[in-house]
This record gives sequence, C-alpha cells and structure tokens, in this order.
Amino acid sequence: MPRMSQIEVDRAPTGMAVEFTPANARITTKDIDSGFKQRVRGFFNALADHRAGYRNRNRYYHEQLLRHFRFIIPPGKRLVEIGCADGELLRQLKPSYGVGIDFSPAMIRAAESRRTDADENLHFEQGDVESITFREKFDFIVISDVLGCLSDIQQAMENLRSACHERTRIVISYHRIMWDPALRAAQAFGLKMPQPHTNWLSSSDIVTLGRLAGFEVVRMSRFMLAPKYLPVLSNFLNRFIAPLPGINALCMLRFVVLRPVNDPAPPQDLSTTIIVPCRNERGNIRECIQRIPGFGGHQEIIFVDGHSTDGTVKEIERVIAENPDQDIKLLAQEGTGKGNAVRLGFAKATGDILMILDADLTVPPEDLPKFYNAIASKKGEFINGSRLVYPMERQAMRFLNILGNKFFGMVLSWLLDQRLKDTLCGTKVLRRGDYERIAANRAYFGEFDPFGDFDLLFGAAKQNMKILEVPIRYRDRTYGTTSISRFMHGWLLLRMSLFAFSKIKKQ
Repeated sequence: MPRMSQIEVDRAPTGMAVEFTPANARITTKDIDSGFKQRVRGFFNALADHRAGYRNRNRYYHEQLLRHFRFIIPPGKRLVEIGCADGELLRQLKPSYGVGIDFSPAMIRAAESRRTDADENLHFEQGDVESITFREKFDFIVISDVLGCLSDIQQAMENLRSACHERTRIVISYHRIMWDPALRAAQAFGLKMPQPHTNWLSSSDIVTLGRLAGFEVVRMSRFMLAPKYLPVLSNFLNRFIAPLPGINALCMLRFVVLRPVNDPAPPQDLSTTIIVPCRNERGNIRECIQRIPGFGGHQEIIFVDGHSTDGTVKEIERVIAENPDQDIKLLAQEGTGKGNAVRLGFAKATGDILMILDADLTVPPEDLPKFYNAIASKKGEFINGSRLVYPMERQAMRFLNILGNKFFGMVLSWLLDQRLKDTLCGTKVLRRGDYERIAANRAYFGEFDPFGDFDLLFGAAKQNMKILEVPIRYRDRTYGTTSISRFMHGWLLLRMSLFAFSKIKKQ
C-alpha cells in the first residue's frame, strides 16, 4: 500500500458548482467548491482503492471501533453515515435502512462495488454535509473520524437537523489531538490510512459546536489505549485499564452522543453595532464594508481610527459617501490602544448587540451572522471567537503566537472557571445592556488592559455571564502589518494574568 508521501492528489478546478437533485435522491445539495474542498476531495479520491487494505492492516482497531458503535446503536435502525468511505461500517451496523454519504465520488464508487445481494437496504450517495438538506429522517446519524476534515463543522451540524426526528441520536467518534504525533508517524510508515490536516478538536469544542447547531450532549465516553493488537495485552488495556478514572484521559478515541433540542429561532430584528478599530488599514476599509453580510435588524458600523498615517481616514470618508444607505460612522480616537478604541466605540453605539471586528479582516466578516445567532438565541451571553479549532492559513499566526494563545487560554480558563480556548481573538460579541454592567463595574479591575480582550473577559466573568466560543477560520492579512510584538505584549499579558489572579483567586 502507498505511503502518504506517495499519494497523488487530483486537483479539479475551483469554483465548480455541484448540484445533486434527482427525484429519487435522499439528499439535496448545492455547493460551490472552494480550493480547500477540492484538495480534500482529491485526497480521498486517491485513497479510495486502498481503503479496504488499510482496514485489513488495522483489523483489531476497526473491530474495537465497531464493538463500541454496536454498544450504542442496536441493529435494525434507520441509519445514515456521514463520510461512509467504502461503506463497511454502515454495513456492519446492520441497519434496517441505511444511507451512506461521502464527499469523495471515488469512495462512493468503492462502496457500490462492494455491494452484495444482502445489501439491498443500503444506499450510497455523494454529498457534502456542509451543504446538503435531507429528505428523510433517521434514528441514528454516524460521524466517525470525519469532523476533523470539515471546513465548517457548525454548518454541517446545522444541516443534520433536517435528518432528525425528536428521538434521533448523533454518534460522533474522533481521536484526541495528543495522539497526532503517533498517528502521523504511523501514516509515514504506511501503517495507517493517511488523513489531511485536521481541525484541533477537543470534547469541549464538540459540545460547543453541537450547542450552536441545536444539539445537546447525551453522553461522552473515552475509549482505546492500545489501537494495535498485542496478544493478551491489548484487550487487557482496552477492557480493564482504559475505563479507569484519570487513565481514561489518555485514551485515543472520544465518543459523543448528541440529541436535537428545540431551541427557538433567534429573533431577526435585533439591531447591531459593529465596532471596527483601525490604524493604518486603508487597503481593508472598502472590502470590510463589502463583505459584512446583512443579518438581524438595523446595522450600525462604527470605524474608530487610532491616529492612522496611511490615508485610512480619507478612505473611510469616501466609503461613507459612497454608501449613503448604510449607517456608517467614523470616530477619531483620542487615546491609544485597541482597548481604548473599543470603549469609545461601545460608548457611542446604539445597537442592541455590540460586536468587534478587527479591520485586518483576519476574522472573516462573513462569520458575523454566527455570532449574531449565538447571542440572539441566548446560547451564550458573551460570544468569543476561537481561531484554534480549524487549521489557519499559513501566515495567519506564527508558531510562537499559537503557543502563547493556547497558554493564555488555559490560564484564563482556570482563572475564570469557564472553558476558553482562544482568549485573544479580536471578535467579541455581547448585548449592550451587559456591556453597560461591565463598564459600570470596571473599577474592580481598573483600566489595566490596552488590548481590551482581558478587560471584557474578566468583566463578563465577574458579572457571571455565560461565555461561549464560536470557531472561525483565521485568514492571512492581505494589507498592512500587525502591530503585535510577541515578547513585549506577551510579557504584558502575563502581568495582566497575575494581576487578575490577585483580584479573582485571592479574594
């Protein structure tokens, strides 16, 4: 079997429209492929003929995986599997009626080629879970080691609602990120089927993404310490040692079972103020206005300029003049720092919901409706962006910055007693009334934060607000340069964390 380095990825042209709507289709899908999707599809197309060989090579792992799925899913149920590959797991789960859906046409052909007379109740269709609507309801939805390859997990899970009745259960399996080095080594030696670069998912991320899409957790389990077969030892470790408290945190696999909940649809008439702090961002201003989508009720966009010298102010004034039908304002910052700019913008805001969007556009403006829906539907009271779930573009964040963000995420999770993965993402959203309560009690911490991230997070935690993170796909900056100094600002953030420790943990 080929090793990962030997596998060629076919590259279809980007921008190809894909539509699959025959009368007897079980799904409806319409998708404009991105370059990312084309690369992932090509990756799995190249592996389709080798899928069965890799499974035979790792028979013990797949037998144990199947055993755990069978414990959760009884035979004779209506079942759909997302990312079915060649259909073997679906076949072994013995559904009364089964549908396998896969992104790769070559995998679907492999599944069809394995059909026998006993498989007349199984059906295989090509489809992209991020852009499909189901025409049928199922008892169970299986997603085995697929979430890591998706470009928008929240959208995929929202689409699964169309396949659910009130008793449907979604069963998700995925591997822990700490096992990545071992799995990559196995791939390099041809011992495991290759995978593309995966999303950085934790159990908390699954819970959060499920909640955002209208699901709640029924159960979570940890499974498998020994994925390769060693006589006596593997079964002993997996059956008796892996379930032990503490030790099970080291298990390779996580299983999550979700159920749909009937959350009310978020109101679409709440007004929004989008604060855009900017300094020397002339080349991003016009694109910012063009890319902010319509959502909710009235939208107010406030640019807060921080002493730009590259013509940013003139560009904002031109954009305001060219868009008289939009409520766009410009404020001149008297102080310095993003925190000061945000406080000025929020003080002048009139919207029911307040949002921060960095002018560098590294957080896509197109993602703002996700933040609106999360806050408007009251899934959270303070919505924080997270850049540390999906793989980011190559130059979006340097390695030391990633380590620093993860470190401060752990520190603030401990300080605030709420789980946070990315404390320094610039996009933060809350209701104006909640911000006014934070501002009224700011004296407890003081105006110690020039960036504004910790100021808002600490204030939200002090007011006992529920903090929820929305994963976003972080982009490269296309104009200008960052003003962040890794070491100087990192030291400042550490000092702010120590200060917060004295105010929070040592009351």
